Amino acid sequence: MGGLVLAILITGSVVFLIWWLIFETEGVYLGRRLVIWLYDVYARRYDNIKQFEPTYEQYLLARPLLSRVAPHRAPLVLDAATGTGRMALALLDNPVFMGRIVAVDLSHKMLEQAASKLKGYQRVDLLWCSVDELPFDDGAFDVVTCLEAIEFTPSPEKTLREFVRVLRPGGTLLITNRLSKWMPGRLWDNEELATLLRDYGMGQVDIELWQADYNKVWAKKDGHSPIVGPRYLEEILQCPSCKQALMKKEAGGWQCPNCSGVAPIDQHGIINLHHLKLK
Repeated sequence: MGGLVLAILITGSVVFLIWWLIFETEGVYLGRRLVIWLYDVYARRYDNIKQFEPTYEQYLLARPLLSRVAPHRAPLVLDAATGTGRMALALLDNPVFMGRIVAVDLSHKMLEQAASKLKGYQRVDLLWCSVDELPFDDGAFDVVTCLEAIEFTPSPEKTLREFVRVLRPGGTLLITNRLSKWMPGRLWDNEELATLLRDYGMGQVDIELWQADYNKVWAKKDGHSPIVGPRYLEEILQCPSCKQALMKKEAGGWQCPNCSGVAPIDQHGIINLHHLKLK
């Protein structure tokens, strides 16, 4: 009898561990490759699982963001870990928004879904690249957004510093903070996150309840600078290989004039910086 109880306990513990490692924490403790693979697997079903409602996205995401950057209507926005293009679509569907969006992600399958949803929109670029090593100069964006993703990056603090780096002084940051207690070492409470943001150079920090599992976090970078505005990608995209030059658009891709690295554009319109080819 004792052996049976022990076997049940061991089996239950193994099942729980698998559930926690794969589903609850989405593979983050097993490495970046597994996280990306899981998002690739669920990409086609992701929107159905999340059940995004366009009206709510306008009221809870697009409109509050546009009110934060008012009276400017044409900011340059970086949507980091864009997934299926949730934030980009909400902004582009809002008639007030006249800016441009650079949307990046490391899951190519998620980007494919974003490309399908954003087909026909002219003011968005999709980049296959990491969010913790962004190919942009300091202060390149007016706004940086990242929804439900920071906790799944290899180093959340490094990712947060990178967001602050590419945000111009006076720019607006919108991120989310997961409330679950099941991800030790990867989450902050509200006070910890506010302190961290201030340490990184963010001034005003506002945290508000958003969903059962997430708070919405707004912050404004210290200082002031002119609005960047709706610049085109060739004005801001640095070569991720040599980091010495802006990339130039060529037939079928983007090329670095310094190291001749090439980032091809695939059939979905996604720019492949993840597998930059060196000539």
